[in-house]
Amino acid sequence: MDVISLSNSVTAVPSGDGIAKPKNAPEAAQQFEALLLAQMLRSAHTQEDGQDSTTETTWDMAAQQFAQVLSKNGGFGLAKLINRSLERKS
Repeated sequence: MDVISLSNSVTAVPSGDGIAKPKNAPEAAQQFEALLLAQMLRSAHTQEDGQDSTTETTWDMAAQQFAQVLSKNGGFGLAKLINRSLERKS
């Protein structure tokens, strides 16, 4: 998950007040939560001596996938809070 795939999933739809609103807010909120979870997992990971770049890359990919699955299944509930906040503003 990277910023490009996140930005490609959110299509701006002009609203009456001139502010572009995401077309698919629940998915954008879920992906944002996945990004935060992946960053938390990366921060918690300690690199061991003798780990090569392949091991580190594999661990990073696994952390991204785990964060996406976790977020899609409820995660910490951040996506729901973000989406609820966006719905109130519209």
